[in-house]
This record gives sequence, structure tokens and C-alpha cells, in this order.
Amino acid sequence: MEPVPDLTGSLRMLDAFSAAEPAACSGPRWWWGGSLDVEGLALGSVQAAATALESLTGSTGRYSVSSELTAASFDSLGHLRISGRKPQGFAPLSGFRPTLDGWVRLHANYPHHASRLMETLRATTPDELDRVLRSMTALEAEEAITAGRGVAAAVRTREEWTSTPMHAAASTGPWIGFTRPEAPGKSPRPSSWIPSTDPFRPLAGLRVLDLTRVIAGPTATRLLGALGADVLRIDPPGLPELTDAFVDSGFDKRSAEADLNKAGALEVVHRLLSAADVVVTGYRHGGLDRFGLGPDGMLDVRPDLVVVTLSAWASTGPWNGRRGFDSVVQAACGIAERYGNADDGWRPGALPVQALDHATGYGIAAAALALLTERLHTGRGGAAHLSLVRTAEALFRLPSRGPASGVGGVPLPEFRLVDSPYGPLRFVGPPLTMDGVPLQYGKAPVKYGTSALAWQ
Repeated sequence: MEPVPDLTGSLRMLDAFSAAEPAACSGPRWWWGGSLDVEGLALGSVQAAATALESLTGSTGRYSVSSELTAASFDSLGHLRISGRKPQGFAPLSGFRPTLDGWVRLHANYPHHASRLMETLRATTPDELDRVLRSMTALEAEEAITAGRGVAAAVRTREEWTSTPMHAAASTGPWIGFTRPEAPGKSPRPSSWIPSTDPFRPLAGLRVLDLTRVIAGPTATRLLGALGADVLRIDPPGLPELTDAFVDSGFDKRSAEADLNKAGALEVVHRLLSAADVVVTGYRHGGLDRFGLGPDGMLDVRPDLVVVTLSAWASTGPWNGRRGFDSVVQAACGIAERYGNADDGWRPGALPVQALDHATGYGIAAAALALLTERLHTGRGGAAHLSLVRTAEALFRLPSRGPASGVGGVPLPEFRLVDSPYGPLRFVGPPLTMDGVPLQYGKAPVKYGTSALAWQ
């Protein structure tokens, strides 16, 4: 295989990881086509997770990355079938819409975002929405919709994006940012977890509190669950996850609901936190701080905790509190313009898969595994932060594609079948192998919100 971009540099900020050798990769190097090295981002992010796993388990050379499995896993929702049904991709109101001077990308998959979009623009039908948008510039539409707590981004060229203050913030610093407590206190219940000797389930006994949604965060915790961790995902009851997205990322984890605005539910979550090893959050920057679930607040209580946070627009810069999704980040930072199509009148395009989400997800898993490695050596926890927009910048920094890239097409996936509360599922597995044997998911998704708010 041609060289894979080394995305493990961020992890080497941690002493326990500084000398780790990147895990091996096998299979085709190119398959999707397009002007950006999406394959390199995919393989490099999974390699970072595999390298961190080898460092944690002390098993150099046993875990490796398969490009065939990686290609499949980055399109896991596209390959999923639920009782023979293909999952819904984007809702009708989501997508690119023409404006007075260009294009805007809307994200309205969730009902509350669709309602806010229509209310903000005072439209009652899709046709009315299109008429309103054609009377506004792309930037006016972006500002109005985001001010109304909707989700949208003007389609910018790369040059337009790089001239913004948000680009300056998003492109600064490493792909994964780490912080460690300067003077860590003593945890009231320090973790005694150590890796299992079972190479297929090395994380057995690890407790992971999953406060994430959509794709990136759930992708990370799905991998941790496949490696044996007890993953408990908690969602707000008033804003349920989309069923298809939940099923896709629900393997090897449990699912509960808790309204953090209610004191009793919040108290239960904090009790779970007191016995957790890893917490992964995926809300807007600072969105959980008022519940004592920001990284600083959690580490004050549990200095040995491993906390990984995810946001769309980074933790600094003028957009750090905005809502965002992979497709919207692609529009803002120049990817949609780069992948535009002029076959039938020019319109913006998109990456072949939601690579920002999936790559960030494997980066989250890598960060958690690397911090666990550090904790084994020092007893101290720490925090890491990733964002979709920083992953987009990592993609743009990769070298241009090779002259023969894309030859051969997308590798054919190996489908697996399992029964579930949602009916028979056809799905693809994780992107890692152990001694050449593909890693498998052990349990089908449970029914959404039916698990107890307790550790196993």
C-alpha cells in the first residue's frame, strides 16, 4: 500500500504515546475519487485509533487497518438495511438551495431544526422556502437561520473561507487538542480498570458514558463498545435521535433517556459519572457546562476521568457556539464548492461519504484510548477536544491525490446479518482487524431509550 497520512501526531503530545509506531494498513490506497484525499483521511483516522489501541494493550503489530473495512464503515448508514429497508439519508428540507447570489446548505433532518427553519423564514411550504431564499444572499440566509437556532451555512469557496476569522480559529492547533490537569487532586473513587487479556475485547469492564448524537460521537463509542466497553448512551427525552441513525451506531451499547433539566435525573447522571472511566460528549461547545458536565467540571470531581468532547465548530472562534453537522461544515469551508458539478448547470457537491463525521469519530476513539494509556502510567485523567471543522482543515492539508488515484473503485463490503428489536439488520463491521481477523460487533442495537440508568 502507498503511504497513509500519519494522523497520530496529536497523540504524541502524551508521554506514554510518544514512541508508538503507527499501526499497519493493508488493501487499496485509493477508491472514492475526487480532488481531496478522503481515503487518506479515513485510513489515517482509523490508523490513529488502532495505534492508540496497540499502545494501550502493549500488543504492537496485532491490530491493523483494512482499507476494505474502512471504506465500508465510513458508509455504514448507506450499507445498512433495516428489515430490508434502506435508511433515509437527508430529509426533504435538507440540502443545497439557491439564493440571490449563490447557494446555502440547510440541515433540517431533525423536526425541531425543520420547524425553526420554516418559522425563521416565515415559510409554510418548500416552494415558499425556495422563494424566500432566492430573495436573500447566501450570507443573509446563513445569519438569519442560525440566529433562529436553525442550521445552515453559505456555500463558500475555499478562498472565501480562509479569509474568515472562523478559519483562523479552526486551523490553529493540532487535530486533537489535549489538556491535562496541572495539579490533579485525588479522585474520590479512582478507577482500577486495566485492559483485558482478551485481544478481541481488551476494553471489557471499561465504563463509557456516551452523551453524543448523530454520527461522529456515536461512531467513536460504537468502536469502544465493539472492543468490549460497557457503553451507556444517554439522550434527552424531548429530542429523540433519528431512528435510522440510532440503529446504525447503536451496536454494542445500551440506550437510556434522562432530562438533565430535572434535578433527579441529573443526580442519577452524576452518580453514573462518579463510577465512569470515560465520558464522551457531542453537543455545542459549552452546552453541557451548566449541568456540571463540561470537561473542567467533570475533571474537578474526578481527576482520573478521561473526557473527550466534540463540537462542529471548534472551541474557539466566533462560531464556537453554533449548531453544525458534517454537511454544513463541508459547505462553509470550501468542500462543497470544490466538489461542485457543472453537468446540468453548476451546483455544489459533497464528499462521497460523511467523512468528517467518521474520521472525527475515530479520532475521538483514538484520543480516549491514548488518554487511558497515559492514565495507566500516571493515574491521572485528562481531556481531549475535536471538531468537525478542524477535521476538514486536516483534510485540506493532505497532499494532492496521486495520478492513478481512484482506479479500482470502492471495495465490495462484507455484509453481516443480525436480528434486532427493529427487525433483521444487514450491516457492515468495524474497520479494524486483530491478527488479521476482522473485529466484530457483539450485540445488536437495543430499543431506543429502554436501558436502565445504571452500569452493568
